[in-house]
Amino acid sequence: MTEPESAPSLAQRRFLAIPGLERNLMGRHPVSPQDELRGIIAELDRSDDATWDRYGDGGPVAALENQVAALLGKPAAVMFPSGTMAQQSVLRVWCDRQGSRRIAIPGLSHLLHHEQDGPRLLNDFEWALLTTGAATGGVVPTVDHLATIPGGLGAALLELPLRDGGYLLPSWEELEAFSLACSDRGVPLHLDGARIWESAPHLGHSPAEIAALADTVYVSFYKGLRGLAGAVVAGPEEVIAEVRLWRSRHGGTLFTMLPYAVSALRGLRDELPRMAEYHERALQMADLLAAKGIRTFPERPHCNAFRLFVEAPGDVVTERVVAVMERERLAVTAQWRDSEDVPGWSWTEFTVGPATMDWSPRRAVDLLARVLLG
Repeated sequence: MTEPESAPSLAQRRFLAIPGLERNLMGRHPVSPQDELRGIIAELDRSDDATWDRYGDGGPVAALENQVAALLGKPAAVMFPSGTMAQQSVLRVWCDRQGSRRIAIPGLSHLLHHEQDGPRLLNDFEWALLTTGAATGGVVPTVDHLATIPGGLGAALLELPLRDGGYLLPSWEELEAFSLACSDRGVPLHLDGARIWESAPHLGHSPAEIAALADTVYVSFYKGLRGLAGAVVAGPEEVIAEVRLWRSRHGGTLFTMLPYAVSALRGLRDELPRMAEYHERALQMADLLAAKGIRTFPERPHCNAFRLFVEAPGDVVTERVVAVMERERLAVTAQWRDSEDVPGWSWTEFTVGPATMDWSPRRAVDLLARVLLG
């Protein structure tokens, strides 16, 4: 006698519903692999240089590196297949130059929570925590936090925005002061700028003005810019030359990175000019959500992404979200988690992107309230 099959879990149901989605409320529009690759071909057809790069040299990769270096006001830039590899490489260069493996870093940094302890195991980095914080809300590092860390440092790292702290950003004045404190102490400042494009509207300064406060900057392409994958590190020419060596040593010199570079160039053209628009929509939605009893953190979002909080258990809200995915072929939010700080509440992240802009602020919030509040 065969045992009856168990019902799929919420996570399994959500995964199975994704290919059938026709609309998204947050982030980007649903797109098939075929249509995405057709888009890359269309970009190549309109390009002035549709030649292959070879092991990261030439072609659209060189064009992307030059464009990002110019956007960030840095002398040189190098492309990587992943941000994880990019940041380990540049931090290794700084630590070798400084003669110290200690890195001042926020306790909620991506490097500490999403990279399987790779930075420590592969490069022997030591972490000097600037701040700590719960997953449902963090603290942005300041000059005072840096001053509490004694001894020599290989580098200091700031994540803009601090994603695991709730997409938090410092004020411009705080960022300037932190940069000056690092300079006075002789410590290279590296920016984890995976979302630096999204951070510029809140900070009130261009990516180049933000990057000018740091010695090196890492940027990502597959988040707000809708790229397939890939990242760039920008900084002084001699530092970037050494970073290229570590790209090779980490196995990142692929035979070609053409598809990633082409999609990144597309994102810089199409999505970068919309970042202020996305941030403004996030602010509008936060005001309307508050009136519905749905909390946001920060209360006034610092960028186009923020946290949503609802008074209900995480599995209950996730069930509501998955049911809409299955029934209406519409994705409203990602999976929900129980709050560690407020019993009975749960939270998720919400990102305003091109798909969100298809909805008016009020229609988007009405939809969220209908689904999330049950």
